[in-house]
This record gives sequence, structure tokens and C-alpha cells, in this order.
Amino acid sequence: MANTKSAEKQARQALKHRASNRAHTARMRTAVKRLRGAVEAGDKSTATAMLAETLGVVDATAQKGVIHRNAAARTKSRLTKAVRKLG
Repeated sequence: MANTKSAEKQARQALKHRASNRAHTARMRTAVKRLRGAVEAGDKSTATAMLAETLGVVDATAQKGVIHRNAAARTKSRLTKAVRKLG
């Protein structure tokens, strides 16, 4: 429990940041999951179209500091490799 005004404010901000971070993470994970589904289905045209959008979502998530930039780079690399492997 926060004992000072500044600690109370920080606790409020932490709740807001946590909600925002969870939303960004969920958006990224959903985009990645959809792209992986298209890859597993063997749908090259859909996967290629979704790739740019998904990479943008991953980049945005990293830029906001929700995930580490190296984790974003690793994810992007694996997704690109999977899509290229289709055709």
C-alpha cells in the first residue's frame, strides 16, 4: 500500500501502464498467431500480405518498450523465414 502522494501516483500510473502493455502484447501475439496460421495452412498469398502488417505491429510493440528490441528482431526473423519457406 502506498504511503505517500508520490507513491500513490506511481501506483496509479503502474496500473495504466500495465493495461497498455498488456493490450500491445495481446495485439502483437494475435497478429503473429494469425500469420503463423496462414503459414501452416500453406496460404502463401495471404501470408505474404499479412507479413508486412505483422512486422509493423512487432516493431511498434518494441518501440514502445513493451518487448525488447532483440526479441522483436528474433520474432521478425522467424516469421520472415517461415513465409519465405512457403514458396
